[in-house]
Amino acid sequence: MIRTAFTRTFGLDHPIVLAPMGGVSGGRLAAAVSNAGGFGFVGGGYGVADWVRNELDIVGREAKRPWGIGFITWSMTPDTLDLALTARPTAVFLSFGDPRPHAQRVRDAGAKLFCQVQDVASLRLALEARADVIVAEGTEAGGHGGRRGTLPFVPAVVDAAGDTPVLAAGGIADGRGVAAALMLGAQGASLGTRFYASEEALGHSNIKQRLVQANAEETARTSVFDIVRGYSWPDRIDGRAVRNAFAARWTGRESDLHAEAERERGPYFAAATAGNVDTAVVWAGEGVDLIDRVEPAADIVRRISAQAEARLRAFA
Repeated sequence: MIRTAFTRTFGLDHPIVLAPMGGVSGGRLAAAVSNAGGFGFVGGGYGVADWVRNELDIVGREAKRPWGIGFITWSMTPDTLDLALTARPTAVFLSFGDPRPHAQRVRDAGAKLFCQVQDVASLRLALEARADVIVAEGTEAGGHGGRRGTLPFVPAVVDAAGDTPVLAAGGIADGRGVAAALMLGAQGASLGTRFYASEEALGHSNIKQRLVQANAEETARTSVFDIVRGYSWPDRIDGRAVRNAFAARWTGRESDLHAEAERERGPYFAAATAGNVDTAVVWAGEGVDLIDRVEPAADIVRRISAQAEARLRAFA
C-alpha cells in the first residue's frame, strides 16, 4: 500500500483522486471512489443548484469515507458554495479562477481547500489562498486546462509549494502514471478521463464507448463546444476533447460559430441528449489510449494503485 503525507492526512488507502468533472462525477461515482479507498469529488461544475443538491444527497447517503465537491471558480456563487458546505464535505476543490475570496469560508466550515492550477499565475493565487492541497494540471488533461505539460509542470509546482501537498493531473490513466507522479514529487494523482469510462460516471453510454475506442491523436484543445453551449471561459482556457464532425465544422471558424450559436444550440443539446458523439462533446485527455473498457470505479482505483505500487517496487 502506498503511503504519502496526502493519504495519511485524509485516511486514504490509495493516492488516487477522482477529478470533479462537471456533470460526470456525480454522487454515486464520488462515493464509489471514496469507499474504495481513494478520494472522490462530486463535479459541481458551473454550480447549478438543483443538480448540486441532488448529487450531494446521493454522496451523503452512499459515501462511508472522506469525499468532496469541486466547482469552476469563476462560475460559482456564494450561495452555491454555502449549499455545498451544508452537506459537510471533507474538502472543496476549486479550479479556474481566484480562490482567495472563498478560502476562509471553506476553512470556517471545517473543510480542506484543494486548488487546481494550470500556470504560475494560478499557482500564486492558490498559495495566497493558503490551499491545503494543490493540484498541478498539465495540458494533457481532458476537459478544460492550460498550456503547461504535466511532466515539467508538476515538479515546478512541487518546488514552489513547499510543505503544501501537490497532486499531479493530466494524462494519467494507469499505475505507471501514478508512479511517475510520485517520482516527480507529487503525493498523489487526480484522474478524470479514466473514471469517465466507469460504470458509475454520469453520461451517455455512447460517450463512454467512444472513450474506449479513442486514441490520443484524436484529441485536441478547442473552444467550439463552450461557444455552442453558451459558456464564456477566460482567455487561454479551452478544453481537450475527441475531435468529431461538429469540431471539424467549426474549428477555425469560431467567430462564425459565435454569430450562429443561438441557432446551433438547440440541435447541439438534442444531439448531446441522444448520445450523438459526432456532435456532442466527448472530453478526453491524452491518457485515453490506456482505456480499454468501462468498468466499476472501485476496480479502477484498486488496479491502478496496485500497478503503481508494483512499478515503484520494481525500480526501488
